[in-house]
Amino acid sequence: MTEAELIAGCQRADGKAQKLLYERFASQMYGVCLRYLKNQMDAEEALLNGFMKIYQHVDRFEGKGSFEGWVRRIMVNEALAFLRKKEPLHLAIEDSYVQVANPTSADHDLAEGELLELLGTLPAGYRAVFNLYAIEGYAHKEIADMLGITEGTSKSQLSKARSMLQRRLEGQAAIAG
Repeated sequence: MTEAELIAGCQRADGKAQKLLYERFASQMYGVCLRYLKNQMDAEEALLNGFMKIYQHVDRFEGKGSFEGWVRRIMVNEALAFLRKKEPLHLAIEDSYVQVANPTSADHDLAEGELLELLGTLPAGYRAVFNLYAIEGYAHKEIADMLGITEGTSKSQLSKARSMLQRRLEGQAAIAG
């Protein structure tokens, strides 16, 4: 089934199309949710809520941009909404922008699972901004709008997240070395 047929089927609330849509995107979008949320059950709940929103609002997809990008944006927003309910982000407290020098990369390869685990150790606000900026590719202005913070706070949170990740990577490298 082509993407256009899949979308049209979902717009008609065709169960087969909805199932195919879920099968096509579920594992990838689960990974997106898991990057924002600390545990698998929360990520699964956000994933299911996200798919419910997709099914309910698929008629709003106008064909501008990729359908996968539209699905991803819904999942990111759902994960952030879940995160706000479960774990306050505490983002707006820090309004100063702290510039960190270019961090040196730890001479160390990380598996995807190890990276997810490392990201999971970040405070919720740092993790959210890091994911939105470094992984999803949003600009600081967009992140600020999504999270209800200033651009400076977004930049500060990203800087602090990178610094914290760098220290933890260096600590792992020292232990492994």
